[in-house]
Amino acid sequence: MSRLDEIFNVLSATPSDRPDRRRSARRRTLGLLAAAAGSLAVGVTGLARAQARPVLRIGYQKYGSLTLLKARGSLEPRLASQGIDVRWTEFPAGPQLLEGLNVGSIDFGTVGEAPPIFAQAAGADLVYVANEPAAPQGEAIVVPATSTLRSVRDLKGRKVVLNKGSNVHYLLVKALEKAQVDYRDVTTIFLPPADARAAFERGSVDAWVIWDPFLAAAERQLGARVLADGTGLVSNHQFFLAARPYASRNPQALQAVIDELRKADDWGRAHLAQAAQVLAKEIGLDAAIIEQATRRSGFGVVPVSQAVLAEQQKIADVFSDLKLIPKRIRIADATLLAATL
Repeated sequence: MSRLDEIFNVLSATPSDRPDRRRSARRRTLGLLAAAAGSLAVGVTGLARAQARPVLRIGYQKYGSLTLLKARGSLEPRLASQGIDVRWTEFPAGPQLLEGLNVGSIDFGTVGEAPPIFAQAAGADLVYVANEPAAPQGEAIVVPATSTLRSVRDLKGRKVVLNKGSNVHYLLVKALEKAQVDYRDVTTIFLPPADARAAFERGSVDAWVIWDPFLAAAERQLGARVLADGTGLVSNHQFFLAARPYASRNPQALQAVIDELRKADDWGRAHLAQAAQVLAKEIGLDAAIIEQATRRSGFGVVPVSQAVLAEQQKIADVFSDLKLIPKRIRIADATLLAATL
């Protein structure tokens, strides 16, 4: 019989019971209630301790080293040794991911070059932690196979769709600059990748500026033709960033993440076909598409260098000049851990 059953039986005793039995029942009831309260307190305390276990909340996109790390599952046991759990949240693109970081729903994530600039200009308290090498072929301006457009110069007066504030935003700016086309002479339509692809397929826009693996998918599935990629125009670095409060309090946890990212990148670089298979399962795209994209990736996680930060400052200055961000920013203000990881 459980304690609750015993309590119920005692409480349901009839008034006809003898006085001594009723007194005994009352004493027994009080004892059982006290015991039950103690058990409940122990349970609540245990639950509170379980809930208080630290959690590293990671934001990732449907591609790249973080997705590979998630699939390989090596980070969880590494952080478990520090008493830390891991929670993964998927985002459609970098700007949305950094908005999540800004509002406190994640602690760490990966994005391209432009999103942290837009986020910093909007007041996000973030820090650059590490980056991957340049991968300029991993993003491009594409047009339909039947398009009459043959060069970036032909985009003047046309509709171009892209994700605002993403790495491809800077690619479009630099490509137009090289073609001597004023940025304001192009009609930009800002949509996330899935919606942008739909607009591209419908013929609602003339060109799409997009990154891998969406780029590789457009080439293979839609026959999209590359008008220009980032070669000679942009570096297309992939950055790993953290919320400053988290980075300040948890340097060992971030070091563990970077260590495991390096291992995942090293493995991916040495096993491109296998890495593509792993990512294909995570992303839901054909492995051939992922392998094409993976071959254009920049493998190898390194601490953010002064040279890379200087490139970021140039991008920020260009966006400020074009009034794409509300104010001028100093990239150096977001470098808390750059020299230590």
